[in-house]
Amino acid sequence: MSNISFGLSLQAPPHLPPPPSLPLRKDIINLEPHELDLFVRALNHIQNLPAENENSFFKISGFHGQPFRGAGYTNPQWWGGYCNHGNVLFPTWHRAYLLRLEKALQSIGPEYANVTIPYWNEISDDTANNGIPSVLLQRTYTFADGSPPIPNPLYSYILSASVHDTAIGDGDNYSKPKGYETVRFPFSGLKSGDFAAQAEDYNQSLARMTDAEINAALNDNVHRWIFDQSLVNSDYNTILTGEKQNYLQCLDAPNYTCFSNTTSMQKWNYECDDKGLPEVMSLERPHNGVHLAVGGFHIPGQINRDVADYSLANGDMGENNTAAFDPIFYLHHCFIDLVFWVWQCRQRQQHQLDIIPEYPGTNSVDSQGPTPGVPGNVWLTVDSPLAPFKNPNTGAFMTSKVTIEPNLHISSYAI
Repeated sequence: MSNISFGLSLQAPPHLPPPPSLPLRKDIINLEPHELDLFVRALNHIQNLPAENENSFFKISGFHGQPFRGAGYTNPQWWGGYCNHGNVLFPTWHRAYLLRLEKALQSIGPEYANVTIPYWNEISDDTANNGIPSVLLQRTYTFADGSPPIPNPLYSYILSASVHDTAIGDGDNYSKPKGYETVRFPFSGLKSGDFAAQAEDYNQSLARMTDAEINAALNDNVHRWIFDQSLVNSDYNTILTGEKQNYLQCLDAPNYTCFSNTTSMQKWNYECDDKGLPEVMSLERPHNGVHLAVGGFHIPGQINRDVADYSLANGDMGENNTAAFDPIFYLHHCFIDLVFWVWQCRQRQQHQLDIIPEYPGTNSVDSQGPTPGVPGNVWLTVDSPLAPFKNPNTGAFMTSKVTIEPNLHISSYAI
């Protein structure tokens, strides 16, 4: 039995064989110094590869959103990135994504064969008390083994090529030049489009703040989103509504379809209202909130949770187009995948995922629209391809069914 730090006890059903021995994904604050050094070295290496290299951070980060491709290059009915949101492929596509990045980290040499992506436990007491792990907020990384310090590859990423926002309706707001360095709340990352000049003035107004003050503003915003939200119900009881509560609530979702995404969740809850049943929470909902907590709103000028002083906070994590270029994205999604795995264990779904046929959230046109290479109006199943990721054993596209095979789920979790 493994005890997870946010109060859950997991035990595999007795009829299942023990999981294979796999590299462990750990909470980043629990990494041994030599483990953290190795991960940082690997991440730094792929960040410095040429943009066109198949294992470069730029190439892999670009699979999520920009640079747009296929029908989504200019057609607003298609999503120009490969990522899946608002449908049943959301958890499994991102699981395959983490595997792809880990394969790149492990490809550097034999000593990196067991390097994994650590997770940021977003709802732990440590996050509540101290905010984002400090190693993610330092501009310079100091190696425990005494090697010369380097610019911290966990703090930001400098784009090795430009990306261009061709989505109709965006107004070129999210184009980024080569050499652009990713930013988080409270900064704005807008470098083009209608708000570029305003964003530049806004960022200049933050220049008076020290790094400690900037990090404090970010951590305050994260705390508001994850821990501080609540409402008073009709019985005058205070109900917690922050992302911590949403993460915990999603673990009670009764099936994969409504657990996996907000589109299916909304339809399920609509039906629950008619039947007088309790509502459910999807994993995607708190996932979305933490993106906005770290990045700020993606809509220029929208006030971020009543933080009026930072109304132009448009960091990269707040916008799907660019979120994966911020290195914290992968530690966030590693935590999302951990919660997904906890749900699988609790619901006895380690080796199967049941999708309700033709339910909202199971069609390629739902929510964001089809991804490159996927036709419109296609029903999504556990056998739908998770492009562009390939099964390392067969060379075929990964599928949701493949992502839950023990020999291909690259890492176990230390929880």
